[in-house]
Amino acid sequence: MATVLHSAPKYASNDGVQDTLTAALGSHVLSAREEHGEIMLTVKRESIADVLKMLRDNHAYQQLMEIAGVDYPGRTERFEVVYMLLSVTKNHRIMVKTSTDEATPVPTVTTVWPNAGWLEREVFDLYGVLFDGNTDLRRILTDYGFEGHPFRKDFPLTGYTELRYSEDEKRVVYEPVKLAQDLRTFDFMSPWEGADYVLPGDEKAATPPVDDPKVTEKPSDSGAGKKADKHAAEKVSAGSPAEEATDKARTPPPEPTEDQPAREERKGKTTDTAAATEPEGDAE
Repeated sequence: MATVLHSAPKYASNDGVQDTLTAALGSHVLSAREEHGEIMLTVKRESIADVLKMLRDNHAYQQLMEIAGVDYPGRTERFEVVYMLLSVTKNHRIMVKTSTDEATPVPTVTTVWPNAGWLEREVFDLYGVLFDGNTDLRRILTDYGFEGHPFRKDFPLTGYTELRYSEDEKRVVYEPVKLAQDLRTFDFMSPWEGADYVLPGDEKAATPPVDDPKVTEKPSDSGAGKKADKHAAEKVSAGSPAEEATDKARTPPPEPTEDQPAREERKGKTTDTAAATEPEGDAE
């Protein structure tokens, strides 16, 4: 059977690619490294369109596969915009990154790849990153009237306002939250950081261990024993319901009458009746 050989390997090697691209891009590159099997280039924000055009035209990275946003709230330039490129002829991928803040726009790359228009709109919608030169920078995933950017790490997950779609107005509306509780508070804490106080329901978990736990491993632990038996045999308090029940139990049976004969007589009469009705064959 003949073996079919592919024109390109399944995974292209990164050998020499980082040095080649860094040298070609020159002062546009701020840093370069290989991580998780992919080469990542961090470039100046104002150079992003020129860098991507050079990678497309001079290094055969023909396709822009994705544009993603990343939020680092602790940084001065909190947002990273990541461009993922594919070379279909070399079967190789690289990532190009740049950073910005909430107010500074990133140059659009729609002049290099038309499909960047929708991808930039997505990053704008979810993170609030602005793209200078994008002529159609509108929200693309959230609805008209949506407030905020849901992929930001400080986007509130709880609050006093709820968002819903109004059938009457045919759009998304914001309204005060209506709950049945009379008292409610939100501290807006980060969902991946623990609270610095005891949450409702965790009171027992914060309780220190008991020094003298109550156990029933021995009879003495439960109060059972000779003393308890002796105390139980003593006469109950005078006039208590228990005394009345005891006295009733000790009352002699009533005198037999013609309608109610003595207990022994009733017992014997019942036995005679049973014997009289027994079949003769069973007597053998």
